Amino acid sequence: MRYAFRLAELLGHTPDHRKRPGTIKSIVEHTGLDRHQVASLLKNEAKYIPLDALSRICDYLIDHGYATADQLPGALFAVNAENFWELLARRGEIEIVLGVRENPDTLSPDNATVVASDAVLFGELLNGVSTLGGAAKHRGGEDEEGKETAVPMPDRIQQSLVWSPGQVSLEDARARATEVFDGFASAQGDRGIVCIGSVKSNPVVELVFADAFGCTPFVTEDDVDDVSARSCPFFLRYRDSDPKPEGASAGTRLSKNEDAPEPGFYHELDDGTWAYAGGNGKDTALVFYLFREALGRLDMVLSGFSGRATRLLAKTLAIRGEEFWPPVYESGGTQIGAYLVQYDNSDNQPNRDDLLFNAGGAADIMPLSREAIAKRFARR
Repeated sequence: MRYAFRLAELLGHTPDHRKRPGTIKSIVEHTGLDRHQVASLLKNEAKYIPLDALSRICDYLIDHGYATADQLPGALFAVNAENFWELLARRGEIEIVLGVRENPDTLSPDNATVVASDAVLFGELLNGVSTLGGAAKHRGGEDEEGKETAVPMPDRIQQSLVWSPGQVSLEDARARATEVFDGFASAQGDRGIVCIGSVKSNPVVELVFADAFGCTPFVTEDDVDDVSARSCPFFLRYRDSDPKPEGASAGTRLSKNEDAPEPGFYHELDDGTWAYAGGNGKDTALVFYLFREALGRLDMVLSGFSGRATRLLAKTLAIRGEEFWPPVYESGGTQIGAYLVQYDNSDNQPNRDDLLFNAGGAADIMPLSREAIAKRFARR
């Protein structure tokens, strides 16, 4: 069992230096602890915590009203997840975000619809969280003191709807997406956001990637001089017939001088070159998550390039969720999982076979390059 030190979560401390004025200074002045030690504790990077330092931190939290004496020191520690579904189930709150489309006959938000493939994935997500991907029945029992151990479960799961690009004005779609993401990011406590769909249907996806890799959302990077300058280590190339909202994580070219001739996902390899994941008739999906241990904050994207890939991803998560663990990148209390999932036959039309057999079991799950992710984190 592995524990995380959640001082930053209790304080509402964020890695963004513009939103944390005086936090370290205040703790240092009150406790007398070394500034570097406090910074390490906030980042969950300390190798050990002396009892004296722990006592002083508890005093600070009590004196400033962040916790009561009976909650400490327990409130400072949390159990880290040991698999993909547990990473979700251990969050106190989960917000699931889906894109919606207007009914062209009514042009009313009351009649807006969620794409069927996104609804399938949404249902499988709820099932996986509530059952730990089917493993919950094996997790009950008693601890060493004979007390019954509970299966982790969020206290609250909520759904948020945003406009898909092309359904309302671009400004309205982005404003709604920003409202949802900023509301999540500014909240305190152990929480997770899960975006279902790609940037073609869910603009919050772009905000998750921009926040993760330090780029400007809704600004194209198709015109960078070299593909190595792209902010994200993966890229969605639109179909010619798709809506094409500008963004750092999607577009029509890898760079000013390098084309992306086929629609689908591209990704950077260990050596800095880029590969296309949709060749030989493959359809593709993306699983991405970023977990900040010190904050207890999880950002996740589950995205199929086509509707069929989205439906098949739901099946893959249901029976092979353990293969999206462990994260491909871990450093300084940050964990990142990034995987492309390939499926045979890129026919996007639903067919009878999709309902009769579990084609998601035949997927090829590819972890993306740790080196490509690490390089971008180093330059954020």
